[in-house]
Amino acid sequence: MQRIINLKNSQTLIKTYVTDLIILLFIYLTPALSHFFAFPIYYLDPMRIALVFGLILTSKRNSFILALTLPIFSLLISNHPQLFKSFLISSELLLNLALFYWFVKKIPNVFITFLSSILISKSYYYIAKSAFIKFGLIDNSLFSTPFYYQIIIALILSGVLVWKFKNEVN
Repeated sequence: MQRIINLKNSQTLIKTYVTDLIILLFIYLTPALSHFFAFPIYYLDPMRIALVFGLILTSKRNSFILALTLPIFSLLISNHPQLFKSFLISSELLLNLALFYWFVKKIPNVFITFLSSILISKSYYYIAKSAFIKFGLIDNSLFSTPFYYQIIIALILSGVLVWKFKNEVN
């Protein structure tokens, strides 16, 4: 019986490592994909997409690790986003996940839960980004991604999570 448990744990670890590797490659290749498609891929919120796929394919713990490290990984390999914006994005993704897991215990509708957690974490992001810009920590415009892209991606990702969690409520 212990061998079966160990085998299952090994398979879970391998799945997590492969998923994380694919996610890291996706983030690593985002600038190249943007040039290839002549479309700014960051409009599609690739880190949140990666986070959702981590959430679907791996564990809660791994999702939090991805939320914390993806923007920093991107900064280290492509020097984008800026240092303070990397920390801001990490905190937004962490807040998104924390709110999702907190809301899902109280509201059984996963679509509303994830969409609400995105909207609240995005509000936090723009308020904090505004302060970072005001204090000269970031030299960007407040809105670099068109708002309608953000809404469409939020709706799509919320729908994807409904599919994943249709029979689960933590």
